[in-house]
Amino acid sequence: MRGSPRYTAVAITLHWAIAAAIIVLLAAGWWMTDAIHHAGTKATAFKVYQLHKSLGLSVLVLSFLRLGWRLSHRPPPLPEGMSVLERLLARLTHGLFYALMIGVPLAGWAMVSSSPLGLPTIVFGLFEWPHIPLLADLEDKKPLEAVFRAAHQLMAYGLAALLVLHVAAALKHHFVNRDSVLTRMAPFLRARGG
Repeated sequence: MRGSPRYTAVAITLHWAIAAAIIVLLAAGWWMTDAIHHAGTKATAFKVYQLHKSLGLSVLVLSFLRLGWRLSHRPPPLPEGMSVLERLLARLTHGLFYALMIGVPLAGWAMVSSSPLGLPTIVFGLFEWPHIPLLADLEDKKPLEAVFRAAHQLMAYGLAALLVLHVAAALKHHFVNRDSVLTRMAPFLRARGG
């Protein structure tokens, strides 16, 4: 099969589900890390932490599913008018997205697993997600937790920056280049002819 003008329905659904979750995760992460330190917002922040962990693990699972789908289903071809550099940047950006969509939640899971607090992760209030055994069993967890916390935060900032770049590039393709890049992933939009 040569390549469809759009991504498959599965790829589109995974893309938008992961994108929505990431936006909520970034907003919640920035709010809750400050709110947990204030008496008036501490209880709500604790609940948001549980939601954040649930959504993060969902992104982890969905990202592995999306990666598997991507490896087994050829994406639509890039527009012919794209330069070699643009094609390289598109591939690099997608590779970084996969690395961060998997790396950020893994670092978060490792951070929670190595936390001296030992708080459980209750996924959407339904079941307990286990800590990573090797990390949960350590005697002195605090230094390792700090490393995973820094990695989680740094990668989250990188993911936010990449998200802004990705949206800007998609809008540029749609409104300036007037090509099919955005409409391949957004079935609710009409293609803009050049």
